[in-house]
Amino acid sequence: MIQFKQLTFSRAGKPLVEAASFQLHPGHRVGLTGANGAGKSSLFALLRGELVADAGELLVPAYWVIAHVAQETPALAQSALDYTLDGDEELRTLQASLARAQAGEAHDPLQVSEWHQRLADIDGYSAEARASTLLAGLGFSQAQLTQPVSDFSGGWRMRLNLARALMCRSDLLLLDEPTNHLDIEAVIWLEGWLGAYRGTLLLISHDREFLDNTVNHILHIEQHKLDLYRGGYSDFERQRAEKLVLQQVSYQKQQQQMAHLQSYIDRFRAKATKARQAQSRIKALERMERISAAHIDSPFSFSFRDASPAPDPLLVLNQASLGYGDKALVRLPHLAIRPGERIGLLGKNGAGKSTLIKALAQSETLLAGERVEGKDLRIGYFAQHQLEQLVASDSPLQHLQRLDGGAREQELLDFLGSFDFRGEMAKTPCGPFSGGEKSRLALALLIWKRPNLILLDEPTNHLDIEMRHALSLALQAYEGGMVMVSHDRTLLATCCEKFLLIADGRAEVFDGDLEDYKQYLLKLASAPVMPAREQAAKQNSYHQQKAERQARLAERRPLLKALSNLEAQLAKLETEKQVLENRLAESEIYNPEQKTALQTVLMTQTTNRQQLETIETEWLALQEQLEALPEID
Repeated sequence: MIQFKQLTFSRAGKPLVEAASFQLHPGHRVGLTGANGAGKSSLFALLRGELVADAGELLVPAYWVIAHVAQETPALAQSALDYTLDGDEELRTLQASLARAQAGEAHDPLQVSEWHQRLADIDGYSAEARASTLLAGLGFSQAQLTQPVSDFSGGWRMRLNLARALMCRSDLLLLDEPTNHLDIEAVIWLEGWLGAYRGTLLLISHDREFLDNTVNHILHIEQHKLDLYRGGYSDFERQRAEKLVLQQVSYQKQQQQMAHLQSYIDRFRAKATKARQAQSRIKALERMERISAAHIDSPFSFSFRDASPAPDPLLVLNQASLGYGDKALVRLPHLAIRPGERIGLLGKNGAGKSTLIKALAQSETLLAGERVEGKDLRIGYFAQHQLEQLVASDSPLQHLQRLDGGAREQELLDFLGSFDFRGEMAKTPCGPFSGGEKSRLALALLIWKRPNLILLDEPTNHLDIEMRHALSLALQAYEGGMVMVSHDRTLLATCCEKFLLIADGRAEVFDGDLEDYKQYLLKLASAPVMPAREQAAKQNSYHQQKAERQARLAERRPLLKALSNLEAQLAKLETEKQVLENRLAESEIYNPEQKTALQTVLMTQTTNRQQLETIETEWLALQEQLEALPEID
């Protein structure tokens, strides 16, 4: 087992952890969490022997093999398969010894026999097949297995490093943000692989869903302390919330966040039996309500500024062919994005999700067809390459001033403070900022522009859990249109109500939520290969069923639009209702000198109650009409 005995360590003179004592037993699956800079990567460096503790002891069995994911990958001529196989050092040593023996360099038959037996003991004769399976699970095609490492981009090289770490028959596996360069398909596969891993796992991740599906303990770094919690990440948040809720000074803020989430739960609850997306969203929001107290001390609390007036539709693609040069990746007969619509894009890396986002943003990848913008369309576009477009010598404040020269400096500083750019940091050149800090700045710039359509391509890369939580809350309250690509399933589940699946060169509406998509992927992975004639017959049947379903959807669409409009009004009225109730709960409003204010609040509450009853009646009538229509399979 791993033992921490009064362990204290620091980095570059900065204290990180003091007097930590606990044990990690073989087979434990531990998620390492904490704010950026708290010491997570330094703890990994200690375990690898790259950092020395200031005091105390960190004891790891001397015979344990420790595997980790390298952060750099040289441009090698070696094939992807061979590079992955190198992760098992004992395998490679045995193979080299046998090769020398067969070349005449060794002549001891007994030794050769022992090597063969050891190779069989470590399942070495199936190593190439296992490496191929690893690479396939991480998204590599059969043809890519023989390509040199130098042919792959940075993101795919990180996948190779991950495959190499998984190939190692380790006793301790250290994974630092392994999902950052993966799509949802590869993340789901990795969860399954880690579920079968027999060693001890220590995992750094800001992906709540991934942590819940892979770990049974959480090791949290906070205020120079290491605390070990039993259970997954949701269990940790609940346990931590029970501690934090006792802090009276933070109680009111927690209640406000819970009220905000409750308004969304109320908005969708009645539709739960009719729409799987709504049901999934309710479950996610109910879960967020339970854990909200764990984030009441978060440094982030921001919201989108009121969106500019929006056209309807916001943006339309007709008979679109998308790709690069003369290569079409995706064909899309029609896509109309409407105000308030929240679309998540699903599909493997390379299928064309980012290609579609770019076409929506600026026609960059539109090879054929037309792209029609609504009048007064204002797009907010976030992609990782935009971090490189930040001016390194400029501060966050200077970036905002360039966007809006007429705004007061204090107003800009207050806004930046909600993204945790406070004090001197708001006026410091952004060049030395971390990836997470640059992502926060890019998001702040996007929000300041007051877009009525936002396009987000992997917005959570480099963001910690607290910032992801704040972004999720802000996106839920945003009233404009949204299209998002993300491997963060929590963000997709809580912020998207409709999904487009991009696969086999087509973009089509996916009928279901993310749990349905997971089952779809698992079924796809286990499906036998059918003869071409059967595939064609199945495809024809699928398209016929799809056409019938689209006709039923068209019949329901006007009612759904009307319901959506009423739900938006209900959400605003519920928020107003909560504000009024909070005001009436304050004792000072009942003082004699507050009589006029009390009367105003009571009159406003009466009006609010009447409006709620009227709109709820209209909503119920429309819901009855919707339920009278034929069901959609």
